[in-house]
Amino acid sequence: MLPRSPRRARIGTVSTVYDCRQPETRQAGLAAAAGAVRAGQLVVLPTDTVYGIGCDAFDSAAVDSLLAAKGRGRDMPVPVLVGSWTTIDGLVMSVPAQARRLIEAFWPGGLSLVLQHAPSLAWDLGDTRGTVMLRMPLHPVALELLREVGPMAVSSANRSGQPPASTADEARAQLGESVPVYLDGGPSGDPVASTIVDLTGSQARILREGAISRADVAEALEIDVDQLA
Repeated sequence: MLPRSPRRARIGTVSTVYDCRQPETRQAGLAAAAGAVRAGQLVVLPTDTVYGIGCDAFDSAAVDSLLAAKGRGRDMPVPVLVGSWTTIDGLVMSVPAQARRLIEAFWPGGLSLVLQHAPSLAWDLGDTRGTVMLRMPLHPVALELLREVGPMAVSSANRSGQPPASTADEARAQLGESVPVYLDGGPSGDPVASTIVDLTGSQARILREGAISRADVAEALEIDVDQLA
């Protein structure tokens, strides 16, 4: 019996799905995704939470295309994914001690941090009010792409108001040919969103409790749970 050929399905005349579980197509897919990002196009990629739709974080036209593909307004700015701990230093005004503790405890993983972004950065992620939400995902395909192309603006791969995609097929069903490259890493884990911690004020605030519990955040910060706003 012949082995099943690796999945590299052509969608219409524009989009291509690369099965990143197969060595034969993983590198081709990552190369195509990197080329798309550098060309100002969108890609769908697997993460440790749900599938994401992403682009170059510093390409404002690409970010506009991402928002349009999702049917989402600028009032819901796009988070940024990074491929290493150190990348954050060039993106924010300062990295407080609380952020360092949380990064060491939970990155890569399901924790997003909201910080004041560096005012010198030439990016437009939406109506951010001077802040940026950053995360380092725990997924080998996402990390390899991020380390190749740098920070990416990434939102959940779904149309606004629809369920987030936990497979590449679910993402493709919603986003279609608005995305030229889909990286299929198999089903994501439980479709639990990241926990969001806001560190822009004097006290850490949990904006959304998700993959990382409130108690675990408090423990990493060495504070009582009731000290989290």
